[in-house]
Amino acid sequence: MGVAPASAGSILASVGRVDQELGAMVVLDPKGLEQQCEGYNRDLPLAGMRVAVKDIIEVEGLPTRCGSALYGDPPAPSETDAVVVSRIRQSGGLIIGKTAAHELACGVYTPGTSNPWDPYRSPGGSSGGSGAAVAAGLCDAALGSDTGGSIRIPASLCGIAGLKPTYGLVPKSGVEPLSWSLDHVGPLGKTVRDCARLLKAIAGFHPSDPTSVTTPSVDYLAHLDSGVNGLRVAVPSGFFMDPIDPQTQAAFLAAVEVIRELGAEIVVVDVSYLSGSLEAEFAIVSPEAATYHQSSLRGSPGLIDPQIRGMLLAGAALPSSYYLTALRWRQQIANLMRATFNDNRLDALATPTVPAFAQLHDQQEFVYPGGEEPVISSFVRTTAPFNLTGQPALSVPCGFTADGLPLGLQIAGRPFAEDMVLRIGAAYESATDWVAHLPPLHVANQ
Repeated sequence: MGVAPASAGSILASVGRVDQELGAMVVLDPKGLEQQCEGYNRDLPLAGMRVAVKDIIEVEGLPTRCGSALYGDPPAPSETDAVVVSRIRQSGGLIIGKTAAHELACGVYTPGTSNPWDPYRSPGGSSGGSGAAVAAGLCDAALGSDTGGSIRIPASLCGIAGLKPTYGLVPKSGVEPLSWSLDHVGPLGKTVRDCARLLKAIAGFHPSDPTSVTTPSVDYLAHLDSGVNGLRVAVPSGFFMDPIDPQTQAAFLAAVEVIRELGAEIVVVDVSYLSGSLEAEFAIVSPEAATYHQSSLRGSPGLIDPQIRGMLLAGAALPSSYYLTALRWRQQIANLMRATFNDNRLDALATPTVPAFAQLHDQQEFVYPGGEEPVISSFVRTTAPFNLTGQPALSVPCGFTADGLPLGLQIAGRPFAEDMVLRIGAAYESATDWVAHLPPLHVANQ
């Protein structure tokens, strides 16, 4: 049973005060929100939940910009809701507006949006506006997309929960693609429970999306409080831990100890076969994105950010043999990951979400003990493997740096075992107090 919402005016007034400094929202929907508040039904499962939507997802009556000049100024408003937005409305959720995204959902910065923990730093990307909006209390939950980590990176950097579901679980109709075979849509929330509530509303087959799959209906809240006693949770040797920021590594190892103390059996597994994940990821994303945006590359290349344009042009020039090899490589990685879970009787694999913390707005590299690594490679290196395998992966807060920047724990599970991943995340969340911390830039602090 939901809590009656405040008026649309009061909701949007509090959003506007904070977002002047944050830059998380690109458009609000006063008229639509007022209609939703008037039609409020407290018996619906998402009743009263304020939800923001990444600006690559269609919302009826609002423009879709995708962070890019390609879509016009101003873009025409969408005529229909994406399937996921329609399902949120049907479940009683209140759509407040749309959040900033890195251009074409292709990056880890989200320019123009600040991290609520430190305005000089990025919230990550490409769903950075969604991550920042949730962390700052502008909304209860948000929708993001994830092609190489774009839900989990902002979740980690902003100190909230974020779930990339299993590929095909959530329909993508009405969502602007980046890479159709790697794109996922999923929830970000202040808590794991918020993510579970939102996932329950948006998951399930829809005939308009040929990649969505028919699966038995699951109540993702039913076993959320069942704990981890007796579960087998793996930690990786090598790949996810080198290179890594020492504070991130310490927080991750401490989180694993909490899960062990809660009753889970911790085992170590070798996932060195993931070392080629970045090469496979980019050899798939680049040509698929180039194919989708080929008309813009021909007709309006100057409207695309130079770095993104370079990636698209490289994808267009990539020999088909490279793309096909990457597809085979992806299948091999998925098979090996399945074997790792089966051979070790695993319920989940725990890793650092990303090996570092929120980068400065103009920062291009992280300096680790032993060397440097580009920011995008650092972040995608630990998140993209689960886009390739298609399995669910959740990020939850697991601590802070000495400077007060959030750090994330990633929990990956078997395909379509979102209930298990959420259950482990909820158990860890309940055993710690990270979720109680609020950033300096937050609605409650105004």
